Amino acid sequence: MLSFESDYIQGAHEKILQRLVETNMEALPGYGSDKYCESAKEKIRQACDCEEAEIFFLTGGTQTNEIIIGTMLAPYEGVIAAKTGHVSVHEAGAIEHTGHKVLELPQHDGKLDAKEVQQYLKTFWEDGNHEHMVFPGMVYISHPTEYGTLYTKAELEELADICRSYQIPLFLDGARLGYGLMSNDTDVTLPMIAGCCDVFYIGGTKVGALCGEAVVFPKRNMPKHFLTMVKQNGALLAKGRLLGVQFDTLFTDDLYYRISKHAIEMAEDLKRLFREKGYRFYLDSPTNQQFIILEDSQMQKLQQEVAFSFWEKYDESHTVVRFATSWATTEEDIERLGKLLIF
Repeated sequence: MLSFESDYIQGAHEKILQRLVETNMEALPGYGSDKYCESAKEKIRQACDCEEAEIFFLTGGTQTNEIIIGTMLAPYEGVIAAKTGHVSVHEAGAIEHTGHKVLELPQHDGKLDAKEVQQYLKTFWEDGNHEHMVFPGMVYISHPTEYGTLYTKAELEELADICRSYQIPLFLDGARLGYGLMSNDTDVTLPMIAGCCDVFYIGGTKVGALCGEAVVFPKRNMPKHFLTMVKQNGALLAKGRLLGVQFDTLFTDDLYYRISKHAIEMAEDLKRLFREKGYRFYLDSPTNQQFIILEDSQMQKLQQEVAFSFWEKYDESHTVVRFATSWATTEEDIERLGKLLIF
């Protein structure tokens, strides 16, 4: 079956598999203390233009979000997120499982509005009963968002300024960061993210790796005894080399950027195809996730030949669905889809 279901449905880029095989029989120290992890960290520091960055490798997005939020917040604090944010909707209560509440704000095409964040913080601190409330201790955003949309440089800088003024960290979920950085419609760079955010991660699972997320603390602000707390949460990988080799490969010869750019090129082809066939878009996404409104019977027929993701109901007879391209999408995949689309 043809699949546009997500960007992690294939295994891993062939260069990663090749390096894993080549290094397989090397005897290396465990828990991320091997030479490949160190090499990957240095390459990521260079890519971020941030020599003081502290970097830690984890295996998956939900695990990463849970550990970052759980270790950086005080017991009485919660995290501000858009109502549609990944930590709000699609992580099965993982954040709440740590004892921290997700403090939801309205979303605007998946994004938080900086002025609404500022008003929320102002209202909280002006409330005479705030000692009886969950303290807002962090702002969480994802880039790209759940709707494939992107923050602009100005929007990120405004959020960063607000967080600094209230002395709380800005956390950017970068599970699909490569696709955001290589979008044709962005003015955001990796060094700029490192300058604005207090913590972010570079996603590997959805961008060519078997698994893995690279957490970056750009201001020498990694929580004290972070490795110990990661292990306490059952998230310390004994064979840390698995992550180090993959990220070392992704950040060699711009592989991470090149395969991300390919996904964007395939997404642009996908958008042209849907437009030519007369399909309606739910919103304008500049990244690899495209959201289409399908009539329900049309959706059911297409599902017999193509895998894609349910997103939300549009009305009684229409559904918003997601088609995602990835580092592994081919021109032949787009051509095959075109033959199946009937409007």
